[in-house]
Amino acid sequence: MKTSQLTSSDYNPYYKAYIEALGEVDLMKTLKKQVENYPQFLGSIPEDKLNYSYAEGKWTVAEVLVHVLDSERVFQYRALRFARKDETPLPGFDQDLYVPASGANHRSIESIIEEYKAIRRSTIALYESFEEGVLKRRGVASNSTMSVGALGFIICGHQKHHRNIIRERYL
Repeated sequence: MKTSQLTSSDYNPYYKAYIEALGEVDLMKTLKKQVENYPQFLGSIPEDKLNYSYAEGKWTVAEVLVHVLDSERVFQYRALRFARKDETPLPGFDQDLYVPASGANHRSIESIIEEYKAIRRSTIALYESFEEGVLKRRGVASNSTMSVGALGFIICGHQKHHRNIIRERYL
């Protein structure tokens, strides 16, 4: 699936910037490309920057990174539910509650990289198991309709968004 195959009814407008930031890409190629290059980016972050926050009340680098991990898990779970035709509306998740509870500031970059690789490999395996038509299936999460395909692109775009923020504001 390519980003151009999505319609505005596949996702909440809140996620539009994440999807548009990817440009015209293939979902599986992007998932696989990121699992190769994102760990390299993470490994380039100086250890002394992990607990750095660029302003009062902003997350640290480690908290941003673990937020990316948590979010991918949530989006992956939604994709699984919708792919399996579960029509139960799913609640949102409060990232501002997740972050302090994550213990991110006590993690090493190596542990974050290993967890990222495991999560992304799981996402890739899940999406590889979907037939093309499954990517069009929809469900409701956070009171918005989302397609399985859109969730995959949101995973990729969300990661890219936070990588860019880390580069611009933290490093």
